Amino acid sequence: MPLIAPIDALSKALDTAFGQELPVKIGVAVSGGGDSMALLDLLRAWAKAEVFVASVNHGLRPEARDEVALVAEYTACHGLHHSVLNWQWDQRGNLQQAAREGRRTALRKWAEECGLTCVALGHTADDQAETFLMRLARGSGVDGLSAMELTRHDGELTWLRPLLNVRRQALRDHLRQANVSWADDPSNEDPTFDRVKARQMMETLEPLGLSVERLAQTADHMREQRALAVWAAERASKDLVSRDAGDVIFDHAGLMGLPGALKSRLLADALGTVSGNPYRPRFKTLSGVWNIEVPKPLHGCLVIPKAGQLRITREWQAVKGLRTSTDCLWDERWRLTSVADNSEPGLEIAALGEAGLADVPDWRDTGRPRQSLLSSPAIWQGSKLIAAPIAGLSNGWDAQVLAL
Repeated sequence: MPLIAPIDALSKALDTAFGQELPVKIGVAVSGGGDSMALLDLLRAWAKAEVFVASVNHGLRPEARDEVALVAEYTACHGLHHSVLNWQWDQRGNLQQAAREGRRTALRKWAEECGLTCVALGHTADDQAETFLMRLARGSGVDGLSAMELTRHDGELTWLRPLLNVRRQALRDHLRQANVSWADDPSNEDPTFDRVKARQMMETLEPLGLSVERLAQTADHMREQRALAVWAAERASKDLVSRDAGDVIFDHAGLMGLPGALKSRLLADALGTVSGNPYRPRFKTLSGVWNIEVPKPLHGCLVIPKAGQLRITREWQAVKGLRTSTDCLWDERWRLTSVADNSEPGLEIAALGEAGLADVPDWRDTGRPRQSLLSSPAIWQGSKLIAAPIAGLSNGWDAQVLAL
């Protein structure tokens, strides 16, 4: 992975990402730090698309307001669109992870409001190397050690990282040459953060030949191996995988004939599909799942061995308290519709559960396991069951899964 000058890297990345069909408008996330300020200045100089700028203020540091003001000053000077997106932590979960997800959600919404199909992010070769080291320390496999992609599609939005072949120092040099100011986040020097530890470790590793360039190159090789593994999994799934009412079903004998890594990948993909969890289950939790003899809860799902098959269904415990109105997606993947004009008041979608299943005497005729039906979507009016399409009680309702 050769490292090239910032403007050349940007132009090449955009040509690779879009070819001759360049976007009319392009968004860019700018914090005020050196990487994102350099990306903004390079995109402005590239001048082949109208640039829209967004800054996310997490409200976590008092300096953030000044950093956003720095971006605002630059955009005002150059006549660019600039939006400030505010995000606040709800004090739940891991702060850094929550901040990343909150930032991504805010940017996605902003892009939709501005009619943007592409948002550029300022990740660099240094970020590639640091991420590789952090994940290596966590024992990650091929997927975790893979390089970040130039583009990642997220529905109708494309996230673009055009500076992955550029060193952080080269971007600072560009800013100095262009007389553009930037802010240094003090948290970038805080050794309590894993990324800062990885950054400091790079100074020790470089004399051993483990430079940023070498680690980024290794991450790129891992990305190629990941692509190969994905291809192999897709080929295997055509012969071994079937789907039924939101469940993923494996031919057990065929699954057992695959290499362990491929078995794990197929199971991880199925668990992610059924649960809707964007994070893959840890490798050690998958070990030996294909040998189970009784149902096993895993990753918000239930793995059920039965009659030469391994069935992945949604776990009842994961959805037992989930209720939505009938015009919303249930569990982020189910759409229930009435074939007739059904205007009864107080209708909701909730899991069928034991109480509901007791009101569907012919559920065995579906051929589906009891555990699958318990977590299937049903129409309720208070405590009264109206319909359970997956369990065979339609009453004019149909259930379609959207995520498979």
